[in-house]
Amino acid sequence: MWAYISDHLWQFLLGLNYVLALVAAGTILLKNINPTKTLSYLIALLAFPFVGLLVYYFFGQDYRKFKIFKKKNVLNQKNIRDWAQQLVLNKKEAYDIGSHLLNGNTKIIKLIDSEKRSPLTLNNKVKILINGEEKFNSLFADLKEAKSSIHLEYYIIRDDEIGTKIINLLCEKAAEGVLVKINYDSVASSFSNQSISSLKNSGVELFPFMPVYFPKFASKANYRNHRKMVIIDGKIGYVGGINIGDEYINKEGRRYWRDTHIRIEGQAVGMLQFHFSLDWDFVSENDIKIDKSWFPETEVSNKIPIQIAASGPDTEWANIMEAMFTAINSASRYVYITTPYFIPNDEISLALSTASKSGVDVRLIIPKSCDSWAAKYATYSYLEKLLRAGVKIYLYEKGNIHAKTMIVDDVFTTIGTSNMDYRSFHINFEVNALIYDEDITKQMLEIYIDDLQYSEQVDAERWLNRGLIQRLKESFCRLWAPLL
Repeated sequence: MWAYISDHLWQFLLGLNYVLALVAAGTILLKNINPTKTLSYLIALLAFPFVGLLVYYFFGQDYRKFKIFKKKNVLNQKNIRDWAQQLVLNKKEAYDIGSHLLNGNTKIIKLIDSEKRSPLTLNNKVKILINGEEKFNSLFADLKEAKSSIHLEYYIIRDDEIGTKIINLLCEKAAEGVLVKINYDSVASSFSNQSISSLKNSGVELFPFMPVYFPKFASKANYRNHRKMVIIDGKIGYVGGINIGDEYINKEGRRYWRDTHIRIEGQAVGMLQFHFSLDWDFVSENDIKIDKSWFPETEVSNKIPIQIAASGPDTEWANIMEAMFTAINSASRYVYITTPYFIPNDEISLALSTASKSGVDVRLIIPKSCDSWAAKYATYSYLEKLLRAGVKIYLYEKGNIHAKTMIVDDVFTTIGTSNMDYRSFHINFEVNALIYDEDITKQMLEIYIDDLQYSEQVDAERWLNRGLIQRLKESFCRLWAPLL
């Protein structure tokens, strides 16, 4: 028997592959997931022996999701929600102001608050930070003044020039007695052993988010923590698209990087703290102990209504995607979107097309050159339908545009970590600030208009007549888009 197997090893392995592939295919079908994603997995399993099984193993399994649900439920309890809810003073006043700004349409507010994890906060101050230069100058100043706690949660932290400066400052603050906690994504971040030792020896607590084996070869492994947050003394919060790395600070000789972040003071910081606490309990080795100083009462009197929307495999609903979907459908005048990756699901694609055909001015800024060949052509595959519907599409030419923002009708803005793609909507952990304020929206509109000056509008007629080779590239990459 063994001699027969040895003589026919290839046939045996190929047969075993297809037996396992058929079992996996049956499992996928029974899950009733997105049809496009189902088809992508089935093609990978049946058309590409061995490779298809590897793709399914790394990207299609839900083992990690089960692990998330098992442990992340610890803080999804009434006690931690009570800490956060105590900060939301004048809830009726917040809803009244939000309703007034939205002309009585409070669908977004109610939608995001339905899980009782994203209440509308009122007393807030917001500063918009353009690019890494503004963000890091502001962040360094706030970190130096920290008195009790510094909490960082990032998709990317590198110990390059800017990263090393932050690491050194965090070590100094920890040595002064400030409690410093760092949650970083183990796949995207790159720490040297020396940096890790320096942080730990200084008293900094740091944990990787869901580490995987061979991270350099698994850059798209499922369920990554794509959030970028800092909370200082429970009073100051940062959130947006800017990671910690030299590419974000536009050093001389580097490609220009356009991004958006915000600095928040007020009640919304407590909600950032809430989501950090959930994630910290998940990644840390010990059960988290909530310190009262993490949730101080705010001294901010400014009236800027904000909801902090978080989504990921641990939430029942795709909160951020649903907020964007509702905002688009509620628009009466304009919807202006900036995103580095545009691989929308059917709901968002239909909402944008429908809004444009109904007379809403819908505009989309995406990079002209992307850091991913596959993502670039997958994005291009979605543009034809939008152009036919009258959506204005712009390719940013000054450099890479990495901002993740949407502005609607002078009264609503979302700024955060979520791209407008399948991975951000359904797989990664993301966090966005939903802001209901005319002044902030006006500032964001001015920034958007400035970005348009460095963007080339896609000519619909020329795009519809693009060559066959490009169409084939787009169709091929779109087929794999749910796996990107």
